[in-house]
Amino acid sequence: MELAGIGPVPMCAMLLADLGADVVRVERPDKSRIVPDDFSGAGDGANPWDVLSRSRERVSVDLRDPQGVALVRELASVADVVLEGYRPGVVERLGVGPDDLCAANPRLVYGRMTGYGRTGPRATEAGHDLNYLAVAGVLAHVGRAGQPPSPPLNLVGDFGGGAMFLVAGVLAALVERATSGQGQVVDAAMVDGAALLMGSLYGAYASGYWSAERGTNLLDGGAPFYDCYECADGRWLSVGAVEGPFFAELCDGLGIAGDDLPDQHDQSRWPELRERIAAAVRTRTRDEWCQVFAGRDACVAPVLTMGEAPHDPHAVARGAFVDQGGVYQPGPAPQFSRSSLDVPPVGRDVGDPHATLGRWGVDAGRVDALVADGVVGP
Repeated sequence: MELAGIGPVPMCAMLLADLGADVVRVERPDKSRIVPDDFSGAGDGANPWDVLSRSRERVSVDLRDPQGVALVRELASVADVVLEGYRPGVVERLGVGPDDLCAANPRLVYGRMTGYGRTGPRATEAGHDLNYLAVAGVLAHVGRAGQPPSPPLNLVGDFGGGAMFLVAGVLAALVERATSGQGQVVDAAMVDGAALLMGSLYGAYASGYWSAERGTNLLDGGAPFYDCYECADGRWLSVGAVEGPFFAELCDGLGIAGDDLPDQHDQSRWPELRERIAAAVRTRTRDEWCQVFAGRDACVAPVLTMGEAPHDPHAVARGAFVDQGGVYQPGPAPQFSRSSLDVPPVGRDVGDPHATLGRWGVDAGRVDALVADGVVGP
């Protein structure tokens, strides 16, 4: 059961549902949204562009009504997992916190997602992905030298540091439950997850290898052989030729190999090397360079847009994207050798609560009464 929110919790629920979990999403009855439905994953209607709402059913429940609270507790009593992403203390005030739900279902895994965590001086502060990256030591190191830190979309906090760690924690708790017979609370915080994603770089920084000055290091755009370059048609080519053999292939493909070429790791000549690479890349279109480097181990790939990526031959061969209602979107991942994953259905509308709640064992007469009282319904 997912208590609807925005960002990482819908992503977590979508991932679990894509992998075969039977997920019911409990929506709030009010229609007010801070961000558009198609972006937040918190929409009320079924539409193909609300990707984060796919693969699961939805029911509207008023948690301000004691009957709504009782219904959620009933659903949780037969659930394996509950997911929520409210600020600390909110679900407790509503009466659907872990103490309330786990008492009736000791096997319940209660997954909690917050930005700053449930403890500490920032625990109750409002924030978004960018703020969590800022205090996790991530944001300061993303961007060009001499430029302000650059927001890396909301991938690192919401989804990488948030949803992915919540999925991992929930699955680990379910595995542990098979031995102990007991559920537990999984406390995932985006600041913790985002910091952990930086683990290797924290080690490199402590060793003195990684500079605190962004845009000057091996993997942050500082190295000319690990960057993106504009082609003759205004499109872009990604270059990641870190290792020597790959760098040699890159230079040969670009036609700049020679004794006068700056040494790959001579940082004092990186500006010169960057200009040599940039000048060469500007002589052909992106697709022409793709033909040049086809079959070469040069770590070169085209920079594709969201409009282009689903139609790339490699993505097509792997079935990496699916078309749902005319909306291309990433398909379920990862892939398995024996199990197959169904094409995820479009996020369903808040429809007939009898069908949704009936599958969870709620009597039809009770659903009628809840609908009549305005506790359940669209």
